[in-house]
Amino acid sequence: MLSFMSAKEAAEKWNISQRRVSILCSESRIDGAMMVGKMWIIPSNAEKPIDKRTVRYEKENPITLKPFVKWVGGKSQLIDELEKMLSTDGEKVLAKYCEPMVGGGALLFNILSKYNFEELYISDINSELINAYNVIKNNVDELISELKEMQLAFLPMDENSRKFYYYSIRDKFNSTSLTDKTAVNKAAYFIFLNKTCFNGLYRVNKKGQFNVPMGAYKNPTICDEENLLNISKVLQNVTIVCGDYSSSKSFIDNNTFVYLDPPYRPISETSAFTSYNSDTFDDGEQIRLAKFIDEINEKGAKIVLSNSDPKNVNSDDTFFDDLYKSYKTHEILTKKAKNKKSNKCDLIFKIVKNF
Repeated sequence: MLSFMSAKEAAEKWNISQRRVSILCSESRIDGAMMVGKMWIIPSNAEKPIDKRTVRYEKENPITLKPFVKWVGGKSQLIDELEKMLSTDGEKVLAKYCEPMVGGGALLFNILSKYNFEELYISDINSELINAYNVIKNNVDELISELKEMQLAFLPMDENSRKFYYYSIRDKFNSTSLTDKTAVNKAAYFIFLNKTCFNGLYRVNKKGQFNVPMGAYKNPTICDEENLLNISKVLQNVTIVCGDYSSSKSFIDNNTFVYLDPPYRPISETSAFTSYNSDTFDDGEQIRLAKFIDEINEKGAKIVLSNSDPKNVNSDDTFFDDLYKSYKTHEILTKKAKNKKSNKCDLIFKIVKNF
């Protein structure tokens, strides 16, 4: 026997607004949908129709892009869920994209590979990371040349020689001031260290010096030439800023999709890593971010925020429930490797949005 769901249930299933579901039903875009009384009912096995508005986003010839660095807290696992929020709700296709805490840029590069935006803005407080973005955008050939040289030197070495080479590059990275003249060198050091250090971790001490030890990779890809060239092409239309996320406020308007990915609030003592730079992102910073979100919400921006859910560890911890009580939240289960043999869905990410 065929079962049905309401427009509200379909909206929740397909992650679009109930109003949009009703419009699709009235346009005969959903097979088997029918009006009963004053409400639409939809076959439970009905597939979500392709939204014609979404097509206007899409590039005719999408390219393959991936982050050029590993980054703690990267959102590769959340891409599919985040992409749903980008383009299938609301009545218009947004022209502007803003990611003011860009990090490794997993969502950014997915967006750049498949979608067209008229204006894009990214920023981060990590000056070395933003320098690497800028060098890839403006001096990619010089960067590739340096990375190739480092790759050719490093890969044939035995373990002891690799350690000596790694720590010499780390010393150069820490002792070289970032200027226009050193920008390419610093970006090359930064990417080399990211590809060869322990777990691709970026961590600094109180003096702001990178202090991660060497990793144990047998054949790391230090220079991914094709990916760097592709990234350079798509970054030409991106405004890149080194600074606090609040600096993006002047860019954001009611035509902007904003994705915010702060350092996650620790849900256990062992997960309390927020040292991407010499400052920490504590609860006070989480509250400041929430106030910023309120401000850009007033502008009419479409906002998505990801964070950890402290209720995984303490069911009485209502920090985010209280902080974002006026917004809709979505709990999304993601996989976190518990050991080399198995994956277990044990982390819940809260996505906060204003639509």
